[in-house]
Amino acid sequence: MKQERQFPKAIITKKGTRWVEDGHPWIYEAEVIRVESLSMENGCLIDAVSENGKYLGTGFYSEKSKIRIRLLSKNANDTFDASFWRRRVRYALDYRKAVMGEEDYRCCRLIFGEADGFPGLTVDRFNDLVVTQVLSVGIERIKSMLFPIIIEELEADGAVIRGLFERNDVAIRKLEGLEEGKGWFALPGKEIPASAETEICENGIYYSVDVENGQKTGFFLDQKYNRLAVMKLAKGRKVLDCFTHTGSFAMNAAKGGALSVTAVDISENAIGMAKRNAERNGLADRMEFVTADVFDLLPELIEKGGHPYDFIILDPPAFTKSRKTVDHAEKGYKEINFRALKLLPRGGYFATASCSHFMPQDQFVRMLKSAARDAGVELKQIEARQQGPDHPILWNVPETDYLKFYLFQVI
Repeated sequence: MKQERQFPKAIITKKGTRWVEDGHPWIYEAEVIRVESLSMENGCLIDAVSENGKYLGTGFYSEKSKIRIRLLSKNANDTFDASFWRRRVRYALDYRKAVMGEEDYRCCRLIFGEADGFPGLTVDRFNDLVVTQVLSVGIERIKSMLFPIIIEELEADGAVIRGLFERNDVAIRKLEGLEEGKGWFALPGKEIPASAETEICENGIYYSVDVENGQKTGFFLDQKYNRLAVMKLAKGRKVLDCFTHTGSFAMNAAKGGALSVTAVDISENAIGMAKRNAERNGLADRMEFVTADVFDLLPELIEKGGHPYDFIILDPPAFTKSRKTVDHAEKGYKEINFRALKLLPRGGYFATASCSHFMPQDQFVRMLKSAARDAGVELKQIEARQQGPDHPILWNVPETDYLKFYLFQVI
């Protein structure tokens, strides 16, 4: 790299260079040989170069994280000013409008971190509220410039946005030297909203969303079209929805014409919320709500005998959040999948999911095959699905590929 650069420079190992040239935007601490700079701040922009001096890209530097550099661009001519970020925001929004359609654009993930070129940033839209979560110190440094741009570009599309709420109440921020917290972001020219609640419509079903106190950013958006697939299959069936949370899969099944739906969750608060959502949508008369631990309930149902359900849905929380615990998590996945398959009659239908990136696809598939074998059944695959297209998967960044969802008939 011969031209003069304004940023500090990090010299990267041969292994790290190959990693970057293969397309991954992360450079780990162990791959940084040295940093050449008279002075630099945590979260600043830095150039990554090979041992031979080849320019690899420019990204955010984190002095505390094992992910030492998060690359933004491999174009040496980029300036990373407000115009750069506005172009990148516009690109992300235009992509959502194209793949989600006008109606679903009102409630979707607008920015999915590295997949959209915003390392460590999540932005979700829930109708008239926008929610952000920042997991990188670089994005934290520029959010006062970036967040108003996001709102401006949304409003350029005709969106009416009341406010932007920050959900930074996650421990992982500590890895970047950032504090936890949540609250309204002060947008220029807008008053702080009086309420952090709004209503969304997904697949024709209405939900009340509390962006301040709800799970993650307020609502799980990634299963939108998987819930629609369940809706299409539920007509005339007796459905058991395990780990129901807000009742989303259960209500999609009820709206699809299920004879009955039993929604189960260990959390009384979740069951209360699911009941309210069912009542809001006029579906409560076909639904039963049970507060129970699925790991206890499924064996109890098997013990009673018979086949009370002919469609079972398993959408558990992530059983593992690290590679170290993935084998233990596999046992949990197998337990509930085995029990569900034992409970279903021949010809019954089965939906099962894992939302953990650390549970690889091949290991999840092996687990399902083992569970079916032990249950004495065979699985006829209807569909293999993933997260919605508003959570795009970059093939060179495996961390963006996390949700596994299968629909089967049991034979």
